[in-house]
Amino acid sequence: MNAMDLYALFERQVAEYHTIDSVDATLVNPYAGDGAHAFEALLWEKSWVDTVQWHLEDLVRPDDVDPVYALQLKRRIDRSNQHRTDLVERIDDHYMAQLSAVKPLPGARLNTETPAWAIDRLSILALKIYHFGIEANRGDEAHRAKCQTKLDTLLAQREDLTTAIDQLLGDLTAGRCIMRLYRQMKMYNDPSLNPMLYASGKRQ
Repeated sequence: MNAMDLYALFERQVAEYHTIDSVDATLVNPYAGDGAHAFEALLWEKSWVDTVQWHLEDLVRPDDVDPVYALQLKRRIDRSNQHRTDLVERIDDHYMAQLSAVKPLPGARLNTETPAWAIDRLSILALKIYHFGIEANRGDEAHRAKCQTKLDTLLAQREDLTTAIDQLLGDLTAGRCIMRLYRQMKMYNDPSLNPMLYASGKRQ
């Protein structure tokens, strides 16, 4: 899949989510159970998690949100962040397996991020473009014009990001770039690593 294929999948998922538009909806993955499309199933799930988390974070923003509810949302967002990270790492595992036979060329460079973290940015970009598309057609003329300007910038960013992802994957495949994985090693959800959790007796 090239980068625009990835984006098209994210775009479809975002649109489908908004036909229901509920953070409590059940994920319906059109690729689930199809071994030939396991990677697409993973990408769809990643986009779903990003989309639900986008709206969870919206729910916690109002000044008058109930504090108890806000705390529940915060806990849910933390779990979602961990799930999101796990999915990104599984996407990188896919590319590592694909590239396992590639021998780096002399002088092969390192990239500042792995393919999956660039793809993570593309997934979020699909959400931004969707929502700015709505805002560019809502409200008064000044609001629409401001949002259209931002939407145009996001669309330009999509062109740059998809090009950069394709270039990175091409360089990795040709051995001009080296792919290394450094797991995120997040501490905030781990009761054995976060001092606020193990100090409160929740160490496991």
